[in-house]
Amino acid sequence: MAKGEVSSMSRTVIEPLSQFDLSSHSRATTIRSLAVATSPSDPQHAFLYVGTYSGTLFSLSTNLNNSASSNGSDHPKLSFQRSVSVGDSPVESIFVLVELGKVLVLSEGSLFLVDSELTNHAARLSFPKGVSVVARRVRSGAESEGSGEQASSSSGGGGQRVNGLRVNKEGEAHGEGNSVFAVVAGKRLLLVELVLGGGGTGSLVILKEIQFVDGVISTMVWLDDSIIVGTANGYSLISSVTGQSGVIFSLPDVSRPPRLKLLRKEWRVLLLVDNVGIIVDPHGQPVGGSLVFRHGLDSVEEISSYVVIVSDGKIELYHKRSGSCVQVLPFGGEGIGPCIVASEEDRGGKLVAVATATKVPRNRYWGLHPPPAPLEVVVDDGLMTIQRASFLRKAGVETIVDNDLFLNPPNRADLLESAIKNISRYLEACREKDLTQSVREGVDTLLMYLYRALNRVEDMERLASSTNWCVVEELEQMLEESGHLRTLAFLCASKGMSSKAVSIWRILARNYSSGLWIDTALNNNNNNIRDSRENLVSGKEIAAAEAAKILEESSDQDLILQHLGWIADISQVLAVKVLTSDRRVVQLNPDEVVTAIDPQKVEILQRFLQWLIEEQDCNDTQLHTLYALSLAKSAIEAFESENLDSGNTESTSGISIFQTSVRKRLQVFLQSSDLYDPEEVLDLIEGSELWLEKAILYRRLGQETLVLQILALKLEDSEAAEEYCAEIGRPDAYMQLLEMYLDPQDGKEPMFNAAVRLLHNHGESLDPLQVLEKLSPDMPLQLASETLLRMFRARVHHHHQGQIVHNLSRAVDMDARLSRLEERSRNVQINDESLCDSCDARLGTKLFAMYPDDTVICYKCYRRQGESVSVSGRNFKEDVLIKPGWLVSR
Repeated sequence: MAKGEVSSMSRTVIEPLSQFDLSSHSRATTIRSLAVATSPSDPQHAFLYVGTYSGTLFSLSTNLNNSASSNGSDHPKLSFQRSVSVGDSPVESIFVLVELGKVLVLSEGSLFLVDSELTNHAARLSFPKGVSVVARRVRSGAESEGSGEQASSSSGGGGQRVNGLRVNKEGEAHGEGNSVFAVVAGKRLLLVELVLGGGGTGSLVILKEIQFVDGVISTMVWLDDSIIVGTANGYSLISSVTGQSGVIFSLPDVSRPPRLKLLRKEWRVLLLVDNVGIIVDPHGQPVGGSLVFRHGLDSVEEISSYVVIVSDGKIELYHKRSGSCVQVLPFGGEGIGPCIVASEEDRGGKLVAVATATKVPRNRYWGLHPPPAPLEVVVDDGLMTIQRASFLRKAGVETIVDNDLFLNPPNRADLLESAIKNISRYLEACREKDLTQSVREGVDTLLMYLYRALNRVEDMERLASSTNWCVVEELEQMLEESGHLRTLAFLCASKGMSSKAVSIWRILARNYSSGLWIDTALNNNNNNIRDSRENLVSGKEIAAAEAAKILEESSDQDLILQHLGWIADISQVLAVKVLTSDRRVVQLNPDEVVTAIDPQKVEILQRFLQWLIEEQDCNDTQLHTLYALSLAKSAIEAFESENLDSGNTESTSGISIFQTSVRKRLQVFLQSSDLYDPEEVLDLIEGSELWLEKAILYRRLGQETLVLQILALKLEDSEAAEEYCAEIGRPDAYMQLLEMYLDPQDGKEPMFNAAVRLLHNHGESLDPLQVLEKLSPDMPLQLASETLLRMFRARVHHHHQGQIVHNLSRAVDMDARLSRLEERSRNVQINDESLCDSCDARLGTKLFAMYPDDTVICYKCYRRQGESVSVSGRNFKEDVLIKPGWLVSR
């Protein structure tokens, strides 16, 4: 990072400010894009966003007020903040929306939104895919002050603003906020506005679509109402108001791709043609002279009155007006590769960030010395020496070659294999040493090559799946061409490239349709293998299991839902593990998961909902109702299939992932949850034979009569019916149940046995006269005689018990009254020597009071003490004093 220090005397415009090696925080650090921004609350606090080819977005920060960094230099330190994974494709463009606290990212043909501190995962915006170019609308000073109508009319638009929108003559309108963008998606040019919703989410609203047929747009700038685009044919100007376009100028037949740069200082646009820069105004008219750069350039930016270009490890500054090169600042050696430059969007910005697209120091040999000669040449030379010694020996000439080599001449292939094994053992020993990062990368990458040469597949997979320093881009092509996709999948997973790893496992699962793989983990864990066939598992299941392991730890919801389908086709158990994993940092959105689950995979949906409700304490009434409806529908299907003797249909594959039946799960849930809609579930099962479930739902709705009818008449469960009457708690409930037994209706015979059972268990709580009135004349007397007799006896017994209790209560009440009378009638004698138990004053002829615990106090103390608490501190309302009365003593 460099800072502008404009000085007309020394011609030093920028000077180095800080530097940072991103490879110390990530191995895959090939840089693709840059963006610089300063904090709106603290202009001295700068942020640098770095996008890589591997799909990661990094944030770095520095405080310009710090005069010295921790390493003792005179410049502030550029420190690493956070990183977030956008995907596996390069981060093409970065737009820092300072006023919104967001960062908009273009990657893989889609737009992603993340907060400026990178604390949450990158959310893909709902928008047509295939986005290739994005330009943010910038308004010049005159435009922002309301004088942009002239610019609009001069560009052929003409229009007015209404409520913050520009409206043209045809009535078309588009937003004028700072969150309006021009987006190229395929062959479409769209004007969109970023709208933030609740929770920091965002969406893109299409304001207008412009037809452009003059080529494929590869670069674009939007200034005021003018959109300047570049294609392979040349540069064109498009009005964002009317959509009309016109050619600014065409490019030569042989030239570099077009490139545009907005110059915010003067509100101009720089158009590049090879190494020549042409400055135009918002209407496409040339302004001033052209800038002729010394060499071709990799990237271009602006700082103050200068244009900054980078190429071949050098920064060059050109004055906009004079066109002269005022400063050259080297920052890397020649052959360093493509470079990228970025500056602040603020017109007064003084920061420029420069990065190399490849790692810095990346050494071709990773710090390892190259071999003096190829291994094959060394072996061939040795074999040639043995052969030459053999001829010399036959001629009688002594040689230093060992006799064993003549008796058993070595084979070239064996020698090469032995040499590679020895080098592999040496590199394996080196891995245990304390090496620098670059050397570690070289050791592990070379070791993978050697394992591949020996076809040691298990060693390749063990190295790839463990902690390693292999460089994926160095090995990817080799592993793909050799067909070692399992190794490549393990390697990508160990480097955090989850999307690519899971995609490889999907390819393998598709190609394992008929093959079997040996699970090496089982072989390693069992010393005694009784039958090798026990360790053979389906290759498809292995691929699905490995992909599931990756997705269980991933918080990328789009990635998970993208691969959920094929994993579920192989194993529903693995799919459930992916959805219900507690190993991920951010849990999935339940609504989006429910929508993404295949409707045919009913048990996956049910298990996911069950996990949300029972283990995650989800209180969403819609999810509770959805779970109940899904269980009810499956229960109906299972009941109908059982009646048709079509076998077990708990799962479409014939094997259920649940240990209990769907009806049992439905009944338990209907009784345990209070958050589902019982009426909606009841509508679904109304015409079915799920009578117990209906009873549970009617109970939720308070339909007591319907519940009793189902329990007593449909299910004939007398015990459950009686328990429900006890739950109701009213004697008339038992009488209502007795009426149902004696008169079931619908032509059904009376249920005399159930009626007798009810009378036997709860006859004491029923009125005998009402029971006699309800009994049917057709009821056999021998069934009810004993029960009725017992009921009458119990009735008399209860009557006698009531009389006894009543008389005892009267006696206790009388005893209490008598005791109270005795207490109030007690005579207390005092004399001149009697003292107050509270103040020790002589009572004499004073008025006094006595408490139940026989304490005596003067009337003055009584008024202060009160009648409930005595001098001893005893509260007679809380601690009642009981004295034996006549009922106890006698």
